[in-house]
Amino acid sequence: MADFDLKRVAVTGIGAITPLGNNSQDYWQGLLAGRSGIVPITLFDASKHKCRIAGEVKGFNPQDYIDSKEAKRMDRFAQFAVAASLQAIKDAKFEINELNAAQVGTIIGTGIGGIKVLEDQQTVYLNRGPDRCSPFMVPMMIANMAAGLTAIHTGAKGPNSCPVTACAAGSNAVGDAFRLIQQGYAQAMICGGTEAAVSALPFAGFAAARALSTRNDEPTRASRPFDRDRDGFVMGEGAGILLLEELGHALSRGARIYAEIIGYGLTCDAYHMTSPVPGGEGATRAIQLALKDARLSSEQVSYINAHGTSTGANDPTETAAIKKALGESAYKVAISSTKSMTGHLLGGSGGIEAVATVMAIANDQIPPTINLENPDPECDLDYVPNHSRQLKVDVALSNSFGFGGHNVTLAFKKYV
Repeated sequence: MADFDLKRVAVTGIGAITPLGNNSQDYWQGLLAGRSGIVPITLFDASKHKCRIAGEVKGFNPQDYIDSKEAKRMDRFAQFAVAASLQAIKDAKFEINELNAAQVGTIIGTGIGGIKVLEDQQTVYLNRGPDRCSPFMVPMMIANMAAGLTAIHTGAKGPNSCPVTACAAGSNAVGDAFRLIQQGYAQAMICGGTEAAVSALPFAGFAAARALSTRNDEPTRASRPFDRDRDGFVMGEGAGILLLEELGHALSRGARIYAEIIGYGLTCDAYHMTSPVPGGEGATRAIQLALKDARLSSEQVSYINAHGTSTGANDPTETAAIKKALGESAYKVAISSTKSMTGHLLGGSGGIEAVATVMAIANDQIPPTINLENPDPECDLDYVPNHSRQLKVDVALSNSFGFGGHNVTLAFKKYV
């Protein structure tokens, strides 16, 4: 398709279920206040685990969005996705009906899917035998059900998919949805990421890999991206959803436009299962490709929502990638890791971080990186330490990097 045929794509609705609040405004205000959502784990007995803290979603009632009978047949990760999607549609004042349903699609990524259902049903199998396992086990567990059930609950009959690219999944979902609208295959897309992996098995696995923080006595200070004293990431849960819409259609119905999405870069390290390639070559190219796709220069970038996991490998690697991609402009860009407040939502992180990036553009405010007290000498950029900042944000990037070497950068700009 020729460039002149490409559609412009607007963000017209947002929804969020997060450790800082169960709607986008509470989430955003929590970020600006520099409030941590990390708490001692209550969702399972973590007493025998090395890491006993997480960014739990608090006070979420699926029955606020879903019939109680149906909610019982959905894993928590799918409940989050449906709830945040319904919020985004309502926020956009967008109606899905018989006339447009085939032009509205759903792409929601996740890294792990219904792990709690799998754990519970394994216990049933071992204690009561195979005949007592639930007939809903498989459809509750499989990763695509967040997208599938969201379509069922919204009536969206257009393109439907589920990236499972680890911690890049939510950003891949947004980027793929952007492409479908841009190329004329859909009028609007419900997209983002979801995860509910605050559960015994994932914690055991990540702890065995020495990936998790063990700062159990100071949960709110445990996630500390770019800080010299970081000791691993803190897992979080939740969902972040954007409603993307073809710009002309959005304008024709008088929609509020938070921002435009204008670029999507994705690459692979092809290096290691869990470690980023030294020097961040793959991440560098993802940033460069997003800028090229958006027809932006490095000098135009105002803000980057960093992947910023608070791990020894990621933070200096991402810093190096930003420097290589932006050159001298890297030192002039405001960068923050909102994972310092929410924890790492794995496949859901790209979703809530896209929401934060769009809100930064819409409000000309930068959320901080909290707990940045002793900067790592290898991490020498402007990470907006500890306090939010008022700043005109014309262009913003959101980075997501996942196990397997998946790298994604999304580019957004202010609508004018």
